[in-house]
Amino acid sequence: MRAVWANLFAVLLLCALGSVFYAWNALEDRVGRHKRRVSASPHRALPVPEDLSAKTFRALLAVPAPGRRAGAHNLSSHFHVDGDNKRSAARGEAAARSPVENGIFWSEWLEDLLPAGFTEEHARAWRARARSSRVVKLERGCGRRSNQLATLADGTKACVRYGINPDQVQGETLTYYLASLLGITNLPPLALSRVSAYSEQWAAVRTRSAGLQWSDGTVVSLTEWISNLSGVVTPAPLRQESLGLHPQLPGLRDKSPPELLELLQWSDLILLDYLSANFDRLVSNLFSLQWDSRVMERDTNNLLRTPAGRLVFIDNEAGLVHGFRVLNMWEKYHSSVLNSVCVFRRSTTRRLAELHRRGDSRRRLLELYRDSEPLSQELGFLSDEHAGVLQDRIDRLHEHVLRCKEKYSTP
Repeated sequence: MRAVWANLFAVLLLCALGSVFYAWNALEDRVGRHKRRVSASPHRALPVPEDLSAKTFRALLAVPAPGRRAGAHNLSSHFHVDGDNKRSAARGEAAARSPVENGIFWSEWLEDLLPAGFTEEHARAWRARARSSRVVKLERGCGRRSNQLATLADGTKACVRYGINPDQVQGETLTYYLASLLGITNLPPLALSRVSAYSEQWAAVRTRSAGLQWSDGTVVSLTEWISNLSGVVTPAPLRQESLGLHPQLPGLRDKSPPELLELLQWSDLILLDYLSANFDRLVSNLFSLQWDSRVMERDTNNLLRTPAGRLVFIDNEAGLVHGFRVLNMWEKYHSSVLNSVCVFRRSTTRRLAELHRRGDSRRRLLELYRDSEPLSQELGFLSDEHAGVLQDRIDRLHEHVLRCKEKYSTP
């Protein structure tokens, strides 16, 4: 009799559980259908106004680069049009291909996804406009008080770098032209101007410039300014605890295209900062680790990102002139950062190899600088000693690339 009652109880329990399961499935199905109807609704949420505070600075105008290969895409349009389906397809396609080719170079398909930087045509046009436009307003917004955010007569804006001393304006300017020699287009266009209360360009802000104690006749730099930029945190492969950014980095193939494109641009940044001995970016963060263990988790100095994913290298005043003058203090940190990278853009290393082979970096940089800047003679150029330091760093960097190639290239 006990067995009969036990069996009956088991049957009743199974029936009860089945009823609950059926009801749950029905409820889940109704909720799912309701969610699908909501997502298919033609009504869209109102856009949330952007908070541009602390995210407005000099930036990059996304102008399509001339002569780009067919099939090249802007990053924002490639990954944000048509929703999740397109993103999933792009990720699947990228996962099937290696981000690195020929041992140490970023792959061609990845280069094709890189958002366009400043073209030389755009830079020339901007320089002409900045030199001829009247400055109608000066205000805070470009770092320390001696630098100012200028509004030009046509409504565009530029950061005016007065500099604590001429070395800073010179470093900012020559780093821009060094990047041009290397084909690195992440730096905003730059033009020089002479501040004069009696010139047409500066007359409207005479009172403001006097209040800033700007000396009449001083040469300043103007760089293009665009809003809506965000900060950039040092990626994990380039932090001190990492093994570095190299072709055999675990998980490199699993990274998304936007993550790979950021690493690609970081490789250019590290090469440029090594050549110019710019300590006021990643190197200063590395130095600060001795008392701030979380410095790498915060935004990197003088580095911003456009909505399309292009990195913008700003405030390069510590490069070349001042950077070379204090090189002994920072060189071990420069070397440490350089040794953490063994993946490069092929186009950058080609130009580097040419500067090494010809050994004429001083002449080529001076020619580009003089041809582009009418005020170049007034601002001055590298001393012979510093020109020699630049060529030496070019040679060392070229040797580093060769060592990486020897280590990682397949026979």
